[in-house]
Amino acid sequence: MITAFITLGLFDILDILLVAFLLYQVYLLIRGTVAINIFVGLFLFYLTWMFVRALNMELLSTILGQFIGVGVIALIIVFQPEIRKFLLILGSRYNINQKFSLENWFGKDEVGFEKQEIASIVSACEHMSKSKTGALIVIAKNSDLQPYAETGKIVNSRVSGTLLESIFFKNSPLHDGAVIIANNRILAARCILPVTDSTNIPGSLGLRHRAAIGMSQATDSHVITVSEETGNISYIMGGNIKVRITGADLKKFLAGDYSGFIV
Repeated sequence: MITAFITLGLFDILDILLVAFLLYQVYLLIRGTVAINIFVGLFLFYLTWMFVRALNMELLSTILGQFIGVGVIALIIVFQPEIRKFLLILGSRYNINQKFSLENWFGKDEVGFEKQEIASIVSACEHMSKSKTGALIVIAKNSDLQPYAETGKIVNSRVSGTLLESIFFKNSPLHDGAVIIANNRILAARCILPVTDSTNIPGSLGLRHRAAIGMSQATDSHVITVSEETGNISYIMGGNIKVRITGADLKKFLAGDYSGFIV
């Protein structure tokens, strides 16, 4: 009687698919960073250990197994920034308090900016682009950006193009940093944002753009930048950046139409 070398059931297939999905998510999290090289090295080390065990090479298998035994602790130490980023993304994008709040269940569902607010932001960005005034504007989605707002100055004002231009005016005490817009209001100015450690960013993009990309990676917020050197307007979401967009493009993105967002 011949029996199959490997038998696969429904749960075995589900197990493989879940592991593959988790590995892919980890790859998306650390791609473009130095950590990807460490991850590949550890993965190859693990495959070597599995191969040695399959060949019944006891001595080498025991030695490698000692390293595997403390592998979890080593991973936590090596990937501490990535693990923190991953947990932050989970906590912000799947915010339990927000999903089950009374306001979310019984309140009005905010679908986005009003036309007047979109016009104010677009107008301000176009004016700052022409005058080459650097700007960094964060637009909150589902993530709670209060911790980032507290690094700056709380404004809590309605969205106004004139106010945005005044904040980013080079002699303004609030111009150095980011403006955070949440719940259709300017929440805070002069805020400090996390800077991405990605190595795939062109050298032509400066610290303002790196901070914008870092913020979009750490949260689900969208970010607008105006370059101080070139006056170019950029839109950033999900760690991806669309550079040199027009006012019409920005208006579409703010209205929720991302069909033209091609990286």
